Amino acid sequence: MTAIQRTAVLTGATSERGIGITTARRYASQGWGVVILDLDGEKSAKVATEIGNEFNVPAFGYEIDVANEDSVNAAYNAVSAEVKNGALPAVGALANIAGITSPVPFLETTLDLWNKVMAVNSTGTYLVTKAFLPDMIDNGWGRIVNMSSVSAQRGGGVFGKVPYSAAKAAILGFTKALARELGDSGVTINAITPGAVDTNIRVGSTEEQEAAINAGIPLGRNATTEEVAAVITFLSSDDSAYLTGTTIDINGGSHMH
Repeated sequence: MTAIQRTAVLTGATSERGIGITTARRYASQGWGVVILDLDGEKSAKVATEIGNEFNVPAFGYEIDVANEDSVNAAYNAVSAEVKNGALPAVGALANIAGITSPVPFLETTLDLWNKVMAVNSTGTYLVTKAFLPDMIDNGWGRIVNMSSVSAQRGGGVFGKVPYSAAKAAILGFTKALARELGDSGVTINAITPGAVDTNIRVGSTEEQEAAINAGIPLGRNATTEEVAAVITFLSSDDSAYLTGTTIDINGGSHMH
């Protein structure tokens, strides 16, 4: 994009080593306006301001609990107000990145853990998409990118275990069904399934666990956040107009199908 035409909304985008903040910076470098939504509203605003100043694009940060409908709707209303007052261009892309993992063996899980992992990963994707989708449909153009995981395809095997794999698998079904329903609305929806990525999400993993993960990757290393961000922004572009309901693997060959 050579001119500021649309805004990209990202959830889970304040972690310094996260996929979200890297993707936000990549959107901004391509001329998008950027909205940062995360649990910490003050940090979201700070990150947005820094990105906006660095790339000279409109930027806005706000708090959100993606698993809470009232919080999601409040965040949508705040973003919508910024669009209506001209501070942001219309929302054209949504990257549902917020998520949590669950490195707990199945028989040690609790219902509270199961519900929390499902709520943040899959229900959060549902709620945020439902909030921002109507405006995209009204505008006749939109790109939604959902964060799943290779764990959904392989049945774990990276770091997150059963609740995480189940929640990320739900995102794949959600993505495909909604893509079919949206049809010729001008809005596409796709999922990405990263494998091991060099972020902070695997806090607590040991050197032995990391070595075992890399041993199962033909390319022999984790993905960088920049490599994942490149796919997200491609799926948000005009060039991806004929892709919808797809799942893009970013796993270094650890899962082939």
